[in-house]
Amino acid sequence: MRHDSHFVEEITSQRQESIGRFIETDRIEPNPHQPRKQFGDLSEMVASIKEKGILEPILVRAQGGKYQIIAGERRYQAAKLAGLRLLPCIEVDVDSRGMLEISLIENLQRKDLTPFEESAAVQRLVDQFRYTHEEIARKLGKSRTVVTEMLSLNRMPEAVQERCRQADIASKSMLLQVVRQGTEEAMHALIDRISGDGITREEARRFNRPGERRPRRAKQLTFRFKPSDRVYQFSLTFAKSQVDRDELIHTLQEILGTLMQDPESLLSGHAPRLATGGAPPSAGEPEQPAWP
Repeated sequence: MRHDSHFVEEITSQRQESIGRFIETDRIEPNPHQPRKQFGDLSEMVASIKEKGILEPILVRAQGGKYQIIAGERRYQAAKLAGLRLLPCIEVDVDSRGMLEISLIENLQRKDLTPFEESAAVQRLVDQFRYTHEEIARKLGKSRTVVTEMLSLNRMPEAVQERCRQADIASKSMLLQVVRQGTEEAMHALIDRISGDGITREEARRFNRPGERRPRRAKQLTFRFKPSDRVYQFSLTFAKSQVDRDELIHTLQEILGTLMQDPESLLSGHAPRLATGGAPPSAGEPEQPAWP
């Protein structure tokens, strides 16, 4: 088993010896306190079981004439789909408290729990068994900081958790940035940014940080022409901050040639745009000094 063998010995000490046996599938029941909410795609495990059988026994305890799973429910579900009638099991004599403890530890040591399932399981170890962060870290082989981060996800409101699931935000590092926002409204705002803009973890880390400025756009140059003795005016914006006189003249000639080839654009008011930009500078003046 992948659970901590020392921990299992501690739970089962001073009880009768564990017994290995084959048990009929229909006599085995799922664990009602299973931390895992979703079992994911079992097709590969089903194929492996059909070919090689179950290589890792399921940990069970006797309960009311049947056997209740302590650890290994994913293997149990896959074995049923594979059509197995007998499953290799290890029967352990533990009470409900011991069963829950082993189940939580075993599931937490696996890599396929979601961050929310992990945080809920760790919280149960704290609430029901009075584990300290240091004890949990030692049982799971993780640092105390990682355990504290796991628990912090429990501060996220259920509505925000559901939005994270819908937005497919599954990275623990990104979820931690969400829960670190000061308010639920700010959490929703960051989720909007993540799902809408695809921002990086570093950008999420800086989100809503006091004094943090967003990167400035590159400067643009806008040339405006407004003769005092004419009834027209126009402006031309370049997507850069430096444009010389020859480039300006060439661009104007290019625009004129395009308009002459497509006179309908003059009537429709949709002449081709060669560049886009922000708000122009004051009327009649370019951003740069006038060309000689």
